[in-house]
Amino acid sequence: MAEAEKGDRLPAAERKRLKKEQEAKARAEEKAKKAAEKAEQAQASGKAEEKLEDLDPSKYRENRIAALKRLSDPYPHKWDVTISIPFLIEKYEDIEAGLHLESEIVSIAGRVKNKRTSGAKLMFYDLFADGARVQIMCQAQHHEDGDFEEEHAKINRGDIMGVRGFVGKSNKGELSVFPKAVKLLATCLHMLPKDHQGLKDQEVRYRRRYLDLMLNEDIRRTFYIRSKIVNFIRHFLDSRGFLEVETPMMNMIAGGATAKPFITHHNELDLDLYMRVAPELYLKMLVIGGLDRVFEIGRNFRNEGIDLTHNPEFTACEFYMAYADYNDLMDMTEELFSAMVLNIKGSYKIEYHPTGPDGPAVEIDFTPPWPRISMVEEIEKKGGIKLGRNFEDPETLKKLDDLVTKLELECPPPRSAARLLDKLCGHYIEDHIVNPSFITEHPQVMSPLAKWHRSKPGLTERFELFVNTKEICNAYTELNDPERQMQCFLGQQKAAQEGDDEAQGVDHEFVTALEHGLPPTGGWGCGVDRLTMFLSDKNNIKEVILFPAMKPQ
Repeated sequence: MAEAEKGDRLPAAERKRLKKEQEAKARAEEKAKKAAEKAEQAQASGKAEEKLEDLDPSKYRENRIAALKRLSDPYPHKWDVTISIPFLIEKYEDIEAGLHLESEIVSIAGRVKNKRTSGAKLMFYDLFADGARVQIMCQAQHHEDGDFEEEHAKINRGDIMGVRGFVGKSNKGELSVFPKAVKLLATCLHMLPKDHQGLKDQEVRYRRRYLDLMLNEDIRRTFYIRSKIVNFIRHFLDSRGFLEVETPMMNMIAGGATAKPFITHHNELDLDLYMRVAPELYLKMLVIGGLDRVFEIGRNFRNEGIDLTHNPEFTACEFYMAYADYNDLMDMTEELFSAMVLNIKGSYKIEYHPTGPDGPAVEIDFTPPWPRISMVEEIEKKGGIKLGRNFEDPETLKKLDDLVTKLELECPPPRSAARLLDKLCGHYIEDHIVNPSFITEHPQVMSPLAKWHRSKPGLTERFELFVNTKEICNAYTELNDPERQMQCFLGQQKAAQEGDDEAQGVDHEFVTALEHGLPPTGGWGCGVDRLTMFLSDKNNIKEVILFPAMKPQ
């Protein structure tokens, strides 16, 4: 009361001055409050953006979540896209510098790779989608939907952004979209590495492939090449009358390849099942049923090591062709792969870095025809020995064992003929192959599903294609004698009892199917992952599988 009376005793002019001061102070406080709110929301403009980028990652995420909660529609349901960024670039790249096509309204969307400001009324974005980038040149004079500063304050680097505007080129000649409206479509709550930094950590790249695809454009190209390879194989076989089929992923018996299987359990049947190591036996049953040309492209599972060329689950193509033999399949393989390389790479010759991008390059020439090397004959020639063709004979087995010991090649027990021959083949033949080459005529003990050679006892009509020391495909004239097939299965069973955990079991159902008559047939299998490694110049299989197997963190 006393203060009020004292104020009333002040001269009128002084009271008027004080009132003006109080009003000015209130206006200043209100302005400061609004500016603080605006600065809090302006996470991608001017100094506010710089400060946001300087925060530690956890604080950055907290700030972005807080800003997101203030938005009325943080995750819109729809944004109409009228043209893709690659097609926009193709359509308008030849217009003149400085030209604005204000009648050409487009609506695009993508991820913001970069954001930079040039004053309050002008800002730029690099918008990325479908493997292409376009500049977004935002000028306040063209903005029609909402407040220019407020709308752009919501958008930061890494966000998904919608843009509607006209096409033109800047005065410097850069193709741009000049927005009439922009919209935040999805917020990236995590601070991404800058473009110049990229993402180099392999562990992070493989575990968070979405980040790898966002930040490393080369990865996108790798998986486009992979898709082209699969599509080329599919078209090649389809044009030759093959039918694409699907066969079971879970089997009672792990057959079709020499490999250690994964085991799963069927609860309803209370039954252990094997994840398939290969679809071979089912595909041959289809040929028996009258589907003369069949193929399947799909996943196989092998419970074995993880290294630069092996992943526990991998993609393979297998086809079976009635009335063909392994000679026909070698010719087809040359035609398929040489045409594929020429189609995808533009030349029969490719450059490959077997030790990584920083290592020396190797030129691989896919020009047909390719060498055909008889396995046992080459081992005899390089090893300076003569081998009998009965590889179960103790004398032949001793010669193999002695040679492996002399060469100091590692071969843990059981030291069977098949395992010893595999080591010798690797040492004398596989490790010296650069250009595509066929290794042919494998011994029967190494090939339980292949047909015996028509003129060379103890051997089979089989081949493997190797490129730069790595197996790419495996094929043979199929064994269609049910009695001989049973003997081969029993030999595999014996190997398993002796400790070979990769040996196949006895599949009585398949033998019964063979008793109904399998026509002379050629069978072929190819690993898509390894093929992709060569055509995308990657030396690690994890680089060509979107989500490779990884140890727990």
